[in-house]
Amino acid sequence: VQLQASGGGLVQAGGPLRLSCAAPGRPVSSLRMGWFRQAPGKEREFVAGISRSGATTYYADSVKGRFTISRNNAQNTVYLQMNSLSPEDTAVYFCAADPSYYSLDPRRLSTYDYWGQGTLVTVSS
Repeated sequence: VQLQASGGGLVQAGGPLRLSCAAPGRPVSSLRMGWFRQAPGKEREFVAGISRSGATTYYADSVKGRFTISRNNAQNTVYLQMNSLSPEDTAVYFCAADPSYYSLDPRRLSTYDYWGQGTLVTVSS
């Protein structure tokens, strides 16, 4: 499964940004999806996850209330709407896909078999 993340860029603190993750050739409706991020010098960390139907979402405490993960299965795309961005959100953001039907923890990196290339988000103060 190839994942293509896009939408990163430079934004001022307090501003919004929306990331997209497409999966050409594979219906995203068959995948549980997640977003992770990695800041310079830090480990990759969980940001948000979403079930196949979109009915269940998960968020890291640091982004809860500011970020929203959603999916449009008809457009075969998963989104991460980021609002009220702060410099602490600066990182490379990765989308990830879990094709299994096991009840694995969506917050764990090891749950996901497929990863996108990452898109850089830079928040200026």
